[in-house]
Amino acid sequence: MSSRFTLVGAGLIAALAIGPIAAQQASPPTPASGAVQALPNAPLPTPTPLLVAADLRDGTDLSGPWHYSIDPFRSGIAGFHGEAPDSGQQRWRDVDVRQAMASDSRTLYEFDLARSPLASLPSSWLTHAAELRHYDGLMWYQRNFVAPAKRQGRYFLRFGAANYATRVYLNGQEVGRHEGGFTPFAFDVTRLLRDGSNQLTVGVDSQATEATVPPPVTDWENYGGITRAVRLIATPDTYVDDAWVRLTRDGRLAADVHLDGPQAANRAVRLRIAALGLDQTGRTDAAGNWRATMAAPAALVRWSPERPQLYDVSVEAGADRWRDRIGFRTIEVRGADILLNGRPVYLRGISMHEEELGAEPTRAMTPAASRALLSEIKDGLHGNFVRLAHYPHSEVTLRLADELGLIVWSEVPVYWRVAWGNPDTLKRARTMLAENILRDRNRAAIAIWSVANETPVNDQRNAFLRTLVADARQMDDTRLVSAALLVERDRAANHPVMTLADPLAPALDVLAINTYNGWYTPDRLRDLPASEWRVPADKPLIFSEFGADARAGFHDPANKQKFSEDYQADYYRATLAMAARLPSLRGMSPWILKDFRSPRRQNPDFQQGWNRKGLISETGERKEAFGVLADFYGTKRLDEGGVR
Repeated sequence: MSSRFTLVGAGLIAALAIGPIAAQQASPPTPASGAVQALPNAPLPTPTPLLVAADLRDGTDLSGPWHYSIDPFRSGIAGFHGEAPDSGQQRWRDVDVRQAMASDSRTLYEFDLARSPLASLPSSWLTHAAELRHYDGLMWYQRNFVAPAKRQGRYFLRFGAANYATRVYLNGQEVGRHEGGFTPFAFDVTRLLRDGSNQLTVGVDSQATEATVPPPVTDWENYGGITRAVRLIATPDTYVDDAWVRLTRDGRLAADVHLDGPQAANRAVRLRIAALGLDQTGRTDAAGNWRATMAAPAALVRWSPERPQLYDVSVEAGADRWRDRIGFRTIEVRGADILLNGRPVYLRGISMHEEELGAEPTRAMTPAASRALLSEIKDGLHGNFVRLAHYPHSEVTLRLADELGLIVWSEVPVYWRVAWGNPDTLKRARTMLAENILRDRNRAAIAIWSVANETPVNDQRNAFLRTLVADARQMDDTRLVSAALLVERDRAANHPVMTLADPLAPALDVLAINTYNGWYTPDRLRDLPASEWRVPADKPLIFSEFGADARAGFHDPANKQKFSEDYQADYYRATLAMAARLPSLRGMSPWILKDFRSPRRQNPDFQQGWNRKGLISETGERKEAFGVLADFYGTKRLDEGGVR
């Protein structure tokens, strides 16, 4: 996979090269009546290689100590006149700097990564050292690893994620580049590996520009660095690059498999689910694709929050055996209802950022870190739903949601003031959406793909988002599509009157609204239950956000000023009373589970760089409002008979 970087403003932007499609795409469903078509002539992005379920493949984990070195002026990318950097600045060179300079007085290197400070990855560099707490720019990482002896087949370097623009070098040779901070990418390094020690160098630039996704202005910490695992993965010469096994809405099992390699065409494949006695064989076409549908075994137990059944699934093709843990369920809408396995479900949820508990988070989502957060939702709040905001979260978190039985809203970082008219920005967003969907289509937990959050309405934005909606439908016809929208408020009314007038709404399966009446508005909390909501009645509605800040431990029972636990708890009581009056409301994901870092929040008494809308503090202390929501969800679960 080859590509190039271009300099845009002060930031480093990767121009991705796209290869052959990794799996035959699902046929797009007929748009709902009134839906507006996507931009014409927009073929689907097709990232490659995919290495779906790569976290379950054999390989070498390259987590652990890496050397790092900042490059704030990007001298490792270009000279001060914009020319290629001279050899003394080329951080990826495969050379012993100290020895080279000692042996020849004419030699000059202004770096020595092999002797630079060490940090343990995956982790953001914000916690490598105190002086890096607010660093935003280019960082170089380097480590050596020993390649397996007697190598056969193919070897890939696979990154779970690196934020934001990344270029990768092995033994002094560039192997590829990637843009996007939250989705995986991989490079075939078979021919670059050598016996013994191999030098791996990675440049990661975190700085956003007006053309990036997300843009520079957000409401969360920009955790630059290699924040998810890096692995050297081994496969046979021809291997299963993608497999998507699911339950269709008509109750049949379907499988799409794509092989990559010299013997991908006309290759025998075998799909097995041993626990269900399923053993299906077939043969790929000339492009290495195999598609099959079959009756679902009678013994199949459908995945649900109450019974999150997962099955070991394998696909065999020649010497390769691909495997995953997959649940099977259906999700659809009928009128204002969301149907899980054919039955109405109310989404009792909350939103969550990818940030672990602790006073100094670094976006290192270990299984334990993810379980600590998701368990608060499932067990503490009596929840069945989580909105993973505002970008694709770690595979660790998605697998745990499958295991625990939490329905997931999965989102791409098309957020606030995106460059709607920039075709390169649209390309970036489409590629991120494709990487997200293709990585996670086998996760039963995911019910909703979201294409945006709180975006302003204009013609360019509408065309941009309709393209993403069309992409999501074409890549996955088994899930719902949504976006977190804003509403118009009637300023002349003597009570809150909110109207959903977004022209994107007809294109969506689920309508979702972010509302902060009583926090960012002057409304009295006592007036919220009388709010009037003018929304379409024929589609399910979710309150995708609502919330109020509170500093854990700060109480003001007399005045109940903002930032007190008392005000936050009353805000939840009033908003829940308001929600009870919306006949089409089918769920909610209040903002947010945990206090999270946000540099824009600087009130010295209450925020100190944290968004305090969490129901638990950054260290896990539950606030009063946690109990309010937990009681509401517990009662609702009982009212529903405890089965949805």
